[in-house]
Amino acid sequence: MALVVVVVLLALALAAVWGLQRQLIYFPDTSDVPPAGEVLPGARDVTLETADGLELGAWYLPADAATDTGMAVLMAPGNGGNRAGRTGLARLLADRGFGVLLMDYRGYGGNPGSPTEDGLAADADAAVRALADLGHPLDRTIFFGESLGTGVVAGLQERHRPAGVVLRSPFTELADVGAHHYPWLPVRTLLRDRFPVLDPLAASDVPVTVVYGDRDGVVPTELSDRVADGVRSLVERVVLRGADHNDPVMFGPRVADAVARLAREVR
Repeated sequence: MALVVVVVLLALALAAVWGLQRQLIYFPDTSDVPPAGEVLPGARDVTLETADGLELGAWYLPADAATDTGMAVLMAPGNGGNRAGRTGLARLLADRGFGVLLMDYRGYGGNPGSPTEDGLAADADAAVRALADLGHPLDRTIFFGESLGTGVVAGLQERHRPAGVVLRSPFTELADVGAHHYPWLPVRTLLRDRFPVLDPLAASDVPVTVVYGDRDGVVPTELSDRVADGVRSLVERVVLRGADHNDPVMFGPRVADAVARLAREVR
């Protein structure tokens, strides 16, 4: 009888994890954000129209006229917050001559919908179309993925080939992160949203820069190491010594400089 109770409790626990797993993956700040120009002087609001009928808010910040490279950066954020928390890096990139599209996924920043892997892929596709409408073709665009966003851009570059890709704090695939944090769970069996990063980029010749901290408590550093070791066309590996996942340096000038160096390599 005791064994039956244990089995039933285990089954209930696994069912709960299965049903609630996306609440363990996505941590959106659902708050409405102010108009772009109030937060980023010179920026403007952009609407991303997804293939499944959603209209998502985003911000576009033009390049500084004095340093304009004629290139753009599509910023695919991580799993937390919203675009209002990433304005500092957007400004640093604009100062270095990039037009910047700062997107929010469905369910983030006042956007409709709920995040899923397929949904975020559709959101990123819509961002590519918006950049084209703004005059930025793919061969003059760099995809920048942060954390979970590295999975978004790894898939995106298979569908839309960019000039280059920057991965900030990448993992090999989301299941490897989950297995690290929840070693007692059959994560690989339960996980619905996979977000592979290494496999798509190991098969791609798109130039890649990998940036990560060596004290990352969210994405284990060894996973980022494996990505840098395994991508087919690595341009640069930037290891930020002593940096954790969300330390200010991870959103600062050294990251923006890595994007600029990649741009010089590919343009």
